[in-house]
Amino acid sequence: MKKVFIVAFLITFTLSIKAQETRYSTKTNLNYYSEKVNKSDAYINERCVLDIYYPENIKDFPTVIWFHGGGLTQGEKEIPQALTKKGIAVIGVNYRLSPKIKSPKYIEDAAAAVAWAFANIEKYGGSRSKIFVSGHSAGGYLAMMVGLDKKWLAKYNVDANGIAGLIPFSGQTITHFNIRQEKNIPETQPTIDEFAPLFHVRADAPPLLLITGDRELEMLGRYEENAYMMRMMKVVGHKETKLLELDGYNHGMTEPAFPLLLNEIKRIIEKR
Repeated sequence: MKKVFIVAFLITFTLSIKAQETRYSTKTNLNYYSEKVNKSDAYINERCVLDIYYPENIKDFPTVIWFHGGGLTQGEKEIPQALTKKGIAVIGVNYRLSPKIKSPKYIEDAAAAVAWAFANIEKYGGSRSKIFVSGHSAGGYLAMMVGLDKKWLAKYNVDANGIAGLIPFSGQTITHFNIRQEKNIPETQPTIDEFAPLFHVRADAPPLLLITGDRELEMLGRYEENAYMMRMMKVVGHKETKLLELDGYNHGMTEPAFPLLLNEIKRIIEKR
């Protein structure tokens, strides 16, 4: 584990030296399920949409798929301001929410959105080999589930190992507390089953950067869950798992974490 202090956040990471000269466009409320699926379910048609923000005049750019937080019960898609004008595309995703639906519907939605990116990003000028999956809290949980349990993307003939990197912000690594509530499992009873990222640790997974707030200020157990995730990924032989703890920040730690996400994208791309 590495503690990250506020001085690190004074550094601005720019993936393209010409980012300030780049033109950007945004397309909103694009359905990521097929027309047939949308017509069959009004809630899918309403909720399962995404926004894409992308550079117009550069090619083969990286893409960040961003899943919002909210405990799987609330929240709205967003294009984080800290990720704009950085020479990358950002895809903000809405997914269905509990209690209107139950697990694993929101995981299915996350996989469908990632599959949409693999199928469509080249149309916007991006690279399929530079798709990163991220999100905060529940969004970080979804990012890990889609990237570690390969069955969700396999439905779309997408290999989860094609994801360039997983970068969850304060994601739950045990079974999500909302799923435990659906099963009448107390929130204070830790559970690791098929709906836990920890259940799917594997050596061949994409690079994994875990970022949490300060262990004394975070949600109960959130840092420790991520620390265990890091340890178990290393135990199974994964070579690129790292955990960063943001000293002095609580669960709402996204702003200081965004530069770290950008730096990780830069590191992975330059390593190739």
